[in-house]
Amino acid sequence: MLRAVAAFEFFKGVFVVLMGVCALALLHKDAWLLAESLLALLHVNTDSRSAQLFLDFADSLTDARLWVAVRIAFAYAALRFTEAYGLWRERTWAEWVALISGAMLLPVEIRELFRGLTPLRSAVFVGNVGVVLYMLYVIRANRRERENADAVAGSENQHQ
Repeated sequence: MLRAVAAFEFFKGVFVVLMGVCALALLHKDAWLLAESLLALLHVNTDSRSAQLFLDFADSLTDARLWVAVRIAFAYAALRFTEAYGLWRERTWAEWVALISGAMLLPVEIRELFRGLTPLRSAVFVGNVGVVLYMLYVIRANRRERENADAVAGSENQHQ
């Protein structure tokens, strides 16, 4: 199960790298024109509220904002890849990173659920709660295992 969490974190990192590459591709481009073309390609009515929000967002993009997004995406991906590596190799520090980083996202996910329940938001929230609870279980199990090993070693030292 720990390797499944590691694989999930790895794929999250890959996804964020792809988003960062997309942001790089938008540098020095007219994002509004690209957004309008995308909406036309998908046959989305540009008069709809969601299309207007998308166009407004694209219009507000600047190269400076894109660079910030790229840096954040690559830093986040580096964290995910590091976490995935550590979990795959069953490192204690990675278990703590997974627990803390997962728990830090819960308030954001709860806020998103209050903005509107969707299957995607619900699945992300339930999945993240599952990962946090599993990491808590792993950390506690490892602690009990170490305590039992220390107790056995201590009693062996007393008998010698």
